[in-house]
Amino acid sequence: MRKIIVGLTGASGSIYGYRLLEALSKTDTETHVIVSKWAQVTLEHETNHKLKDLQKLADFFYGPSDMGAPVSSGSFETDSMVIAPCSARSMAAIANG
Repeated sequence: MRKIIVGLTGASGSIYGYRLLEALSKTDTETHVIVSKWAQVTLEHETNHKLKDLQKLADFFYGPSDMGAPVSSGSFETDSMVIAPCSARSMAAIANG
């Protein structure tokens, strides 16, 4: 089984992250979802989906203040990670540390 981390930021286009999770839920993939506080706001504003809908698609779900999340550790093993949508601010922070 593959293990993928999916991050959602508050950038416009939250449907991309939601649709990705829908597709992954139909495969042999363990999903670990991380959302920013603005991801929830954007998801509910841009779509008819609520945070609970996103949680149902995820195998593991972590909120913005979940500092003890296993995915926060550098030793967490994963096959890949995707951030969808990814705000320019988040991309800059990832690229520049």
